Amino acid sequence: MDVPDVAIAGLGMTEMGKVYDRSAAQFGVDAIRLAAADAGMPVAEIDGLLVNPGISGGIDLGIQRALGLRDLGFAAQVQAYGSSAGAMVAQASLAIAAGMATAVACVFADAPLKPQVSTGAAYADPASRVRPGFAGLAAAGGALGPNAGYALAARRHMDTYGTTSEQLGAIAVSTREWARLNPLAQMREPITVADHQNSRWIVEPLHLLDCCLVSNGAVAVLVTAGPRARDLRRPAVHVHGWGQGHPGRTDRAGSDFGLVTGAARSGRAAMRMAGVRPEQIGVREIYDCYTYTTLVTLEDYGFCAKGEGGALVADGALGPGGALPTNTGGGQLSGYYMWGMTPLSEAIVQARGQAGARQVERNDLVLVSGNGGVLDHHSTLVLSPAPRT
Repeated sequence: MDVPDVAIAGLGMTEMGKVYDRSAAQFGVDAIRLAAADAGMPVAEIDGLLVNPGISGGIDLGIQRALGLRDLGFAAQVQAYGSSAGAMVAQASLAIAAGMATAVACVFADAPLKPQVSTGAAYADPASRVRPGFAGLAAAGGALGPNAGYALAARRHMDTYGTTSEQLGAIAVSTREWARLNPLAQMREPITVADHQNSRWIVEPLHLLDCCLVSNGAVAVLVTAGPRARDLRRPAVHVHGWGQGHPGRTDRAGSDFGLVTGAARSGRAAMRMAGVRPEQIGVREIYDCYTYTTLVTLEDYGFCAKGEGGALVADGALGPGGALPTNTGGGQLSGYYMWGMTPLSEAIVQARGQAGARQVERNDLVLVSGNGGVLDHHSTLVLSPAPRT
């Protein structure tokens, strides 16, 4: 297919973390207004709207009225979980290419954290306790929520390829090193692999420092045609390729759960569309809900052979000064947790050359991943500060 000339022209980010003074909808409205201001575009010129409501479902298309938007040509609520940000940018790009809209705001907003309620409770799944029949077997065995699912995936990778907890710890350390350079990151204290090993178990083999943050807040991006984006306030970030992968596994005998993810299909599609190979990518912004997710996604994208992710990450390749700069804002492990908007927002900052002390010199091609469910959904974007030739 002919790749449309579309670009991200605006980025809006609210306060993020333990912020309790706004609802998800209020966060979302603020983020869209910030994205429009960032682009130098009046909010009234937005004629497309895509909304990802997060886990709490506190935002929907009703924010159109809160923003005062009239006569939209394109609008939808998108729920592909952590892969939604990449899916929204792809849908916005297609809508612009089809003439359905000229400027599409894509927003993720969520406020699962509550005062005096544990962070873990924000992602608890009470429905899993009452599933009938065979669907309830996992819950009966204590496998409740995403922590248990990702622990099983990580353990299978370890058992199959010899991946170690210390190698996962190296990912946590490199990500924290990047976070220390990001003023917006929530966790900026230095850590070591020993700190990772000494952090408490969440679900074996995952320690606390293997697991991402949970944050309240919102991030929005504004997608428009490339020529228009190049005339606006901020450097345009062009969308060269996109892809998705949704394995639909049943977790039964013969499944490759934990070994191969939707990133394999999604990454191939996005890089094929962009006309690039893994070795041409300068910056990797990987959805890192867990350290293991970073490792398996890098394998599936082709940055190393299957099973060699542990060796790849162990020598500091992902951190500042490493050969494969990855999750340069601190990711979701140490930066902030805005689902797929975490890697996307940092990718935009890197592609614009506006990352300050953490700026990667070779930023001509930036890869962005999104992951949803327990390895159930995946999206990939290839972005660049230059239009596709």
